[in-house]
Amino acid sequence: MTSETATVYRLAPAIAARLVGLLLCVVAVLILACTLAIAVVDLHTVFLLVPVGLTIAILVGSWWLWREKGWIVRATDEGYRIQWVRGVGAEAARWKDVEDAVTTTVAEAPVVVLRLRDGRSSTIPVEMLALDREAFVRELQEHLRRGQGLRSL
Repeated sequence: MTSETATVYRLAPAIAARLVGLLLCVVAVLILACTLAIAVVDLHTVFLLVPVGLTIAILVGSWWLWREKGWIVRATDEGYRIQWVRGVGAEAARWKDVEDAVTTTVAEAPVVVLRLRDGRSSTIPVEMLALDREAFVRELQEHLRRGQGLRSL
């Protein structure tokens, strides 16, 4: 798939905040463990710079990962690709292979299901996206029409 004309749908801010909170909790536990180890083993406090440096490296690495790979759905003229979603089914397919797109709920969460001609399907939980549900469905339908060579009326 080409990336020049890709439409990218990123992770919703609420879910991103949860992930950042989880990351900060892990970092806090790391610093606490190192602080306790320094106190118990009676090391010099300069050794506390190791977890602080590790924390900075983890935060910078996660920021870079978020900037480069923080998208959930990437749609191009040829097809789509989905990442970071458990139980997605088919992670990528061409628009010509999509039989239809339907909206439904799975585990009380609204999803868009792209059913493929070979029997597989892709499930996209729309609450994970930083976009209004209806706008996402409209844009996805437009990509599907263009990808299958159909024109709007």
